[in-house]
Amino acid sequence: MRTITSMINPQSSTEKHLDHMTNNSSDQPSRGEQPADSQTCIEIYTDGSSIGNPGPGGYGGVLVRRDAFGTVAKEREFSGSSQTITTNIRMEMTAALEGLRSLGRKTAEPITVFCDCNLIPNGMNQWLAGWKANGWHTGKGKGKGKGKGKQVENQDLWAKLEAEAEGRNVTWQWVRGHSGTDLNERADRLAYRMARMAESKGTR
Repeated sequence: MRTITSMINPQSSTEKHLDHMTNNSSDQPSRGEQPADSQTCIEIYTDGSSIGNPGPGGYGGVLVRRDAFGTVAKEREFSGSSQTITTNIRMEMTAALEGLRSLGRKTAEPITVFCDCNLIPNGMNQWLAGWKANGWHTGKGKGKGKGKGKQVENQDLWAKLEAEAEGRNVTWQWVRGHSGTDLNERADRLAYRMARMAESKGTR
């Protein structure tokens, strides 16, 4: 992720929803057959970029569907930018959100969302329920009065991610950024390009 605060209105270039693979009644498809949804899996690699952080921002992602043999059956890129000053994290959260939204109907097909900002997998896998229970605060405060912890930033996007993931079989996973993972590097380049485009347009 290249270098959580205001609402954004992403200008998405996300393409049409992926067409699901043709169902096949066989539990184990042979070579040449089209595996059913239950035998395929989806990977979404995401990244966000903000010039100055906060500053003009963009997001990008690569969405891949693999068949039962692990072979890439479909692949496409998506990207967009913010019309307002934003942050890296907001843009990466937006990339994850737009990637899930682009899938269309909700099925039991396994989906793994890869993020190089570990806040997102940690938040979705571990912390979200506790934040909500604490009124969108990180937990108990320190000191004599204790009280509540820090207010969680980007509540709007956390809530949207939770709603979009509901009813899907989503796993959230951290991937180390700039470590040679091709699909993550592609997402990074897309996000940076869109952030530069937003900068050239004079994002407010």
